[in-house]
Amino acid sequence: MDLFEYMRSTNQEKESPLAARLRPAALDEVVGQQHIIGKDKLLYRAIKADKLSSIIFYGPPGTGKTTLARVIANTTSAEFTQINATVAGKKDMEEVVAKAKDLRGMYGKKTILFIDEIHRFNKGQQDYLLPFVEDGTLILIGATTENPYFEVNGALISRSIIFELQPLSIEDIKALLHRAVYDKDKGMGAYDAVIEEDAVEFLAELSGGDARHALNAVELGIMTTERSEDGKIHITLAVAQECIQKRVLRYDKSGDSHYDTISAFIKSMRGSDPDAAVYYLSRMLYAGESVTFIARRIMICASEDVGNADPMALCVAVNASLAVERVGMPEAQIILSQAVSYVACAPKSNAACNAVFEASEAVRQTGNLPIPTHLQDAHYKGAAKLGHGTGYKYAHDYPNHYVRQQYLPYELNGKEFYQPTGNGYEAKIREHMKRIKEEAAHDTK
Repeated sequence: MDLFEYMRSTNQEKESPLAARLRPAALDEVVGQQHIIGKDKLLYRAIKADKLSSIIFYGPPGTGKTTLARVIANTTSAEFTQINATVAGKKDMEEVVAKAKDLRGMYGKKTILFIDEIHRFNKGQQDYLLPFVEDGTLILIGATTENPYFEVNGALISRSIIFELQPLSIEDIKALLHRAVYDKDKGMGAYDAVIEEDAVEFLAELSGGDARHALNAVELGIMTTERSEDGKIHITLAVAQECIQKRVLRYDKSGDSHYDTISAFIKSMRGSDPDAAVYYLSRMLYAGESVTFIARRIMICASEDVGNADPMALCVAVNASLAVERVGMPEAQIILSQAVSYVACAPKSNAACNAVFEASEAVRQTGNLPIPTHLQDAHYKGAAKLGHGTGYKYAHDYPNHYVRQQYLPYELNGKEFYQPTGNGYEAKIREHMKRIKEEAAHDTK
């Protein structure tokens, strides 16, 4: 490293954002993630012993994925190389591999390759790494905010240990905020600032477990707040509120949080909990989810989980879908809330849903069974001469507008696909079907 490179590196470190400067250099300095780096945990022991295999860190932003990689870089005897998948290409990886081969061949030294945002690599780029990970040329450390089982090559997954990082707790964030304000070496202690405890509580709660978000807010507060008469910079609750305008809400529309939230939303409606259902509705709206997407999920739930126990549920859901397209936000949230609370409170039945799946399975197993002749169309040319429609009984000519005759193919005689429950309107449907069948059976005796 020449003098200019040294000066550039030194200045960059001093001018880096607070969140970057506060990254710990040693494992024992890491805040949070004790479920994977506690002293009795595998990752802690592997880092301490410098015996890492390929690993993938998976978790939300600001939870310490890059931090752990930096700690490993500071503790390992292996060559540590970092690239970012958002800007790196195949040429960059070829250079890393060539150097790793040289180090291994000449000195027997291992190479750890840390790839940040590894999910940004396409399949071809990930495939390129595979043989070098497999033969030990590279020890891979990947970091991703996306579910690696969806976004990372299955062969790489099978050769790696996946560690899932969790959002930091409020207490973890509070500890980091105090370190940020008062640490004179890495933090902003030289600014002689003071942070009030209610401001700490506020920032820790609104950060959503994202350390970077909380630290950026406190850095902004210190850098933009005038000194008081006592010569200190006071980070009050009011200052904190100005510096963090909106609660962090993790909701990537193509990521896990999207699927987890919509899953909780649907399960809450299915489980007849309108409070939880409206809560998850609000979370999705807060994060900017499409109202038409939400409306589609409500319609599906109204049919799949409510069904004929309350046929009006689907009517409400469909009309809500039409209404939100015409009205738009913010008023659309009122319409969606009405539909969600109605579907959640409605009596439940999945009998109609089960009926079509069971019928589909019967079709798959039996194929095109002959349709009973009396049900076949007798109107097209020559059909009557073939006997099509002969013997058909017109239901409206009989009591209760019902008559017993074979409707299913004869091979499925007696098969019941739709079995109404005793919930809501389906209880009336079940009673009605039972009554007309019993009366029809009595009339034929």
